[in-house]
Amino acid sequence: MSQTGISDAESLRASPRLFENAILDKFSRVHWSAPLFFYAPVLVLLGYLSLKTQPLTHVAAAVFLGYLIWTLIEYFGHRYLFHYEFPGQFGARIHFLIHGVHHVHPNDPLRLVMPVLLSGPIMIIAYGVAMLLFGQPFGYSTLMGFIIGYLAYDMTHFYLHHAEPKTRAGLAMRRAHMLHHFRDQTRGFGVSAPWWDHVFKTAHQAPARSPNKA
Repeated sequence: MSQTGISDAESLRASPRLFENAILDKFSRVHWSAPLFFYAPVLVLLGYLSLKTQPLTHVAAAVFLGYLIWTLIEYFGHRYLFHYEFPGQFGARIHFLIHGVHHVHPNDPLRLVMPVLLSGPIMIIAYGVAMLLFGQPFGYSTLMGFIIGYLAYDMTHFYLHHAEPKTRAGLAMRRAHMLHHFRDQTRGFGVSAPWWDHVFKTAHQAPARSPNKA
């Protein structure tokens, strides 16, 4: 129980007001299923545009490439942008809005997936980059994989905070993410793609075992 009379569990689940403007504050919260409903039609359209002119093997390769690109952005974005402490009072406010609030109230059920107002511009930029680098129709397939990766990230993030994994992989991912929150914020940046932590040497280290005494 905290000094304010609010239990630790309630504090972790709290959903504080972030903006004085009621509309902005409302849009800062989103139900976990909203990205699925919003981006499912986009994926259907991209799949149609991709398969209309490309063989399935080419589409699958491009989707995998787009997914791989997302996982790298997820890792480096979390590591360097989300945890960068901008200077000054205004910088502290920006850091809190970007990611700090999630570490203070990690189980807030309405701030565990990206609002469309945030993810939408990211996808528009991704579309522009995909068209610039790959053109049509390969860019459609790459963007499709990118969005699939984003949705996997959002759904995994919500799952790790609000579900009880039963599989070995799920338990390992949840443990790594909880260690990031409650033990060491300088490790465990890959939420849906934890393998990048092993590649870039930021995985949580297992505690050293004490040598057996004779």
